[in-house]
Amino acid sequence: MHGPSAIRPGGPKKARIEIIPLIDVIFFLLATFVLFTLSLNKSGGLAVALPAARSSEPRDVGASVTLSIREDGTLGWDKDLITLDQFLHLLQDYKTRHPDGRILINGDEKALFSQVRYVVDEVRKAGISKVLIETRIRPAE
Repeated sequence: MHGPSAIRPGGPKKARIEIIPLIDVIFFLLATFVLFTLSLNKSGGLAVALPAARSSEPRDVGASVTLSIREDGTLGWDKDLITLDQFLHLLQDYKTRHPDGRILINGDEKALFSQVRYVVDEVRKAGISKVLIETRIRPAE
């Protein structure tokens, strides 16, 4: 008895899901994700839209603090939102603990210049001379 209506002794053949190619794809995606996240330049401050500049250089965080200035004028010390009074106290404490410390200003591109000027002025009045402004790299036109 041969033909389409023949029944095999083991019954109808069942479909199988091959797991090895699935594992290969999952590991490829995992490796891609890990390599991508390692290539990110993590900011120590709040999320802001950085202004672009052609003279940008990769930053060395080292012993530095990131001051964030948002578009609405709020301040951040590393990842924490702070008030102006807290800013002045934290600045003095930082200067005492790290005499050669650096301040990275992470300002939103739409923040008012007067707000950035105030922060830079207070940092310099505290005696910290190493002030850097974070930007993103602007591609050549």
